[in-house]
Parts: sequence; structure tokens; C-alpha cells
Amino acid sequence: MRRYATLLLAGTIAVSALATAAYAENPMVGGAAMYAQKNIVENAVNSKDHTTLVAAVKAAGLVDTLQGAGPFTVFAPTNEAFAALPAGTVDTLLKPENKDKLTKVLTCHVIGAKAMAADVASMAKADGGTHKVKTVGGCELSLKAEGGKVTVTDENGNVANVTIADVEQSNGVIHVIDKVLLPKM
Repeated sequence: MRRYATLLLAGTIAVSALATAAYAENPMVGGAAMYAQKNIVENAVNSKDHTTLVAAVKAAGLVDTLQGAGPFTVFAPTNEAFAALPAGTVDTLLKPENKDKLTKVLTCHVIGAKAMAADVASMAKADGGTHKVKTVGGCELSLKAEGGKVTVTDENGNVANVTIADVEQSNGVIHVIDKVLLPKM
């Protein structure tokens, strides 16, 4: 019986170590661990670099959507990216009367598929260097991968750099970006 308990304990430790190693592969974002078994919202709320994005997702009523099954690829702008917008833009978008406009901006950061950085690189290469993709908000983004770096260009020509790629989620993947992507309005 004692030998069985020792084997069981050793097996439990081994499984626990494997599980921890699997989750440890995700990069830290905003000083917080990101867990592959959690969904996009469950992870994003822990990132100190994404408090503006989380507030905007809540104001737009998109929490349930981004907690859904997906798969989603989210290009997640940092607080600094939102702060770089013209003065007053974020405050204006967060007002209840601008919920539709806010929803449009946010959904232009979401693709209805899971696209890891390697997938983006393959698609861009297959398309001659740039892969165009429609977002769930109906925007068209241009994805490029050059020299190990992924960039995303919005409909207005603004280029966002992926600063942290491949943050796996239970319902997709997050790529942290340094600019807010804007639809043509």
C-alpha cells in the first residue's frame, strides 16, 4: 500500500510539473501570468498594461463575447497605445452614447480564428508579403511578418507592432500591440 501511495504521489507530481510547464510557456503580459486554460477576458483583467482595453470591452458590452468559445485572435492595444490617441478620444468613446462607435473600434481588433504568429507569417508569405484579413467588426487589416516581427496595418494606414506574440488562451490567442487600430469612419 505504501509503495502504491508513493507511486501515486510521484505520478501526481509529474503531471503537475507537466501542467505547470505547459502554462509557463505563455509570456507574462502587464506583469501578470497568462494561463492557456483561461479565456481572453479572464487573462486580460490581470494585465496592468491593459486596464483601458478591459474598461472599453466592459463599456461596449463585449465581455460575454470574448469569454465565448471562439476561436478569436485579439490584437490587444496597451494603455500607452490608447493614451497616444488624440486627447479626449478614449473618454469620448467610453460614453454610453458612443457605444456603437466603441464596439466598432474594439471589434476591428478581433479576428474570428486563432492565428499564431507563425500562421500570420505563412499567410503573408503565401500572399506575397501581406495577408489581408477581415475582422469581426468588418474592418480589413493587413498582416505582415518580416524578420521575425509581425505588424498589423489598419484601414487608415496606421501600423501597429506586435510587441508580445502568441499569448495562448482557452478560446484563442492574444497578440499585444503598440497602437490602436481604427476603422475608416
